[in-house]
Amino acid sequence: MSGSSPGDVSDDPDDTPDPDRPDDRERHRGDRDAAVNPGSGRDGSAATAPASDDGVTIEDDGVVRWFLRSDDENVLFARDVLSSVAIVAVIGLILFGVSGVWPPLVAVESGSMDPNMQKGDLIFVAEDERFVGDGAVAGTGVVTLESGQESGYEKFDNPGDVIVFQPDGNERRTPIIHRAHFRVEEGENWIETKADEDIAGDITCADITTCPAPYDGFITKGDANPNYDQIAGGADTNVVKSEWVTGKAMFRIPWLGNIRLTFDKLLGGMLAPSPEPTSTVTSAPDASTPGTPVTPAGLAGTTGLAALGGGAVTAVGRRRN
Repeated sequence: MSGSSPGDVSDDPDDTPDPDRPDDRERHRGDRDAAVNPGSGRDGSAATAPASDDGVTIEDDGVVRWFLRSDDENVLFARDVLSSVAIVAVIGLILFGVSGVWPPLVAVESGSMDPNMQKGDLIFVAEDERFVGDGAVAGTGVVTLESGQESGYEKFDNPGDVIVFQPDGNERRTPIIHRAHFRVEEGENWIETKADEDIAGDITCADITTCPAPYDGFITKGDANPNYDQIAGGADTNVVKSEWVTGKAMFRIPWLGNIRLTFDKLLGGMLAPSPEPTSTVTSAPDASTPGTPVTPAGLAGTTGLAALGGGAVTAVGRRRN
């Protein structure tokens, strides 16, 4: 038959697809897919090119974006370390803003303030003129035990403030953390006028070099020590001048200071006392034991608030009590 029927594509028998021939099967399958999916996508829409698996590169994205988005293991580790340090730094700055002193934390090294402060405690310290209680000594923010007994002001379960000070004003010596018992004036025979007989005993002004008072200042004592520092207490110091006071204790966090103390022990004193966010404090349980020094610990990323170590070491100090 010479005519073409409707629907015939070609009169040439060679153009008729043969499902048994491999080439025709592939061509038939391609024609069918093209009919169903005119575009690249199965639903007829244009196909979307797959995302590149190459990731970000320094050349294309720059160093900062590459560092922030790269999945390289070394870069991930560096980002974790830097983020930890940044968190510690922020915490240190916040604590400094609240306390006004650096370091704002001290770790207690001994027991001269037992049981109200114990070895291994972490103590938050504030500037003496902040958070001032009733009955503070004029010109300072320190409430003595004597004044606290009258006003009812207490810190660490006893009247008066617990202060951090440099013994004899010597910045090379480890700071001490003890309670301020009373204020004396230059030339005052404080043994007779203000000392508690149950503490001073039979000592007279002539028996000690700190009496009469060589200048205005505070008489201090560790809560667990039998005598005043200026007689035979745990801290070897003269009457404490106001300018020697670097802060006053506000509250304690039990055990956390042990991290700072452990770092100091393991590193053989490499984390020496310095003006940083945390310190360590040592207290003397009896007159024969010197006051405990406070060494700046630190807020470190790897130890977190625990070292609050590394960079954190700068956030925690030591104090002797």
